[in-house]
Amino acid sequence: MSALQKFHIRPPVLPLRPAERRSLLFFGDLLAVILAWMTAVYSWWAENGLVLGFPGRGYIAELPLWFFFLPLVWLVLLVELYTPYKASRWRETVRGVFFAGMVGLVLYLLIYFTSPPRSLPRKGVAVFFMAAMAYTLTWRYLYIRLLGGGRFARRALVVGTGRAARAVLEAIRQASERPFQVVGLIDDDLSKQNKEILGIPVLGTSHDLLPLMQTHGVSDVIVAITGEMSGRQFQALLDAQDRGAEISTMAAVYEELLERVPIQHLDADWLIRSFVDEARVSTFYRLGKRILDVLGGLAGVLALALVYPWIALAIVLESGFPVLFKQPRAGRGGDMFVMYKFRTMRPASPEIEQGRWLVEDEHRITRVGRFLRKTHLDEFPQFINVLRGEMSLVGPRPEQRSLIEHLEKRIPFYRARLMVKPGVTGWAQVNYGYVTTIRETEIKLEYDLYYIKHRNLLFDVVIILRTLSTVLGGKGR
Repeated sequence: MSALQKFHIRPPVLPLRPAERRSLLFFGDLLAVILAWMTAVYSWWAENGLVLGFPGRGYIAELPLWFFFLPLVWLVLLVELYTPYKASRWRETVRGVFFAGMVGLVLYLLIYFTSPPRSLPRKGVAVFFMAAMAYTLTWRYLYIRLLGGGRFARRALVVGTGRAARAVLEAIRQASERPFQVVGLIDDDLSKQNKEILGIPVLGTSHDLLPLMQTHGVSDVIVAITGEMSGRQFQALLDAQDRGAEISTMAAVYEELLERVPIQHLDADWLIRSFVDEARVSTFYRLGKRILDVLGGLAGVLALALVYPWIALAIVLESGFPVLFKQPRAGRGGDMFVMYKFRTMRPASPEIEQGRWLVEDEHRITRVGRFLRKTHLDEFPQFINVLRGEMSLVGPRPEQRSLIEHLEKRIPFYRARLMVKPGVTGWAQVNYGYVTTIRETEIKLEYDLYYIKHRNLLFDVVIILRTLSTVLGGKGR
């Protein structure tokens, strides 16, 4: 049996890319929450008896304004469920939907019991959240059953067999929702023919690209060549594009699947191409981000004022003074500033504090400190840094200068994270959390650079919402 026959795969019925899957997921959730809102309106209208039909425009116009915002509140509570890992797993989905429903109900009850008597309804809101949970779970179950398991995966050929090809194959394997099914690789090196790379066969050379596309129903060609491309390879890709194939680079697919950049497979030119617009960032973005920082900073400082006496008392009773931990950190462009946190470890000399991983000092964490880290309350003093303009709400975490100098010798592009202000939270924090090794730091940098490359106000808001979900869920370190 030939290699072509052995690895023959039926063309996909409806090939969907990750962004298209997320859009489909969102519109399904939107339809579910609109149905939940209509169910709540009907139950509110018909609460005194069984009524057929649906209330007219006159009744709906009399509803309080806040009731129209309930669907938006529900979609915000679901923000954590748009991560590929959770969107593709039923158990995670059930847990996330019930968590969103409980948070929504608890928040509403807090408002209800602190408002004047009979000023707010209970039944309509309760019905809304219960219906939203039921309809959302029904839609998500259908989504996982119908779109899971690679049923609508795009068929792909990878051009290249080197380190970049291995990296993109690993990225496809790591993706929670498999949007690509790689049918094979092609390489003009004859010594690579009839071999396998990570279990994927090398099916031919660039001369065989078009016949392989037809045989395997290929919709995508992923170019994983880091060196120079031959004229024959370039022409084969043009011909494939003329036949309707979508041509993507390894770096673009890696970003699309993992939402981070492959720093080990990029050159200096990529950094210039990707971040040259840093000097030309929209004035509206800069202004909007600063307004968001000031508003968030004010809210954070207000919350800090409320919890400071109690946290300070707990820290002092267990391990004495000082209450706050202050340490020089590198900001945008490497400018140094003093970052504030609640102290979570027993005091040590500055020489011991500098440039060490948490795992080296874990024995110094106090009981109060563990609670503060778990709830992220230890980060609240950083809102002072945000108001002072030294930090932003969203950005890479600020690091010590000594640690930066150590890591930039070992990790490509590490200093690029200093192109923006450090943040209280960030894309790396909500996706990867705390790190203790060089490899983990490398992965976290990939998330940081992805954020820097794609940053916008909507992205910042999504990160803030996902951070709130993490805090409410008690998922700190």
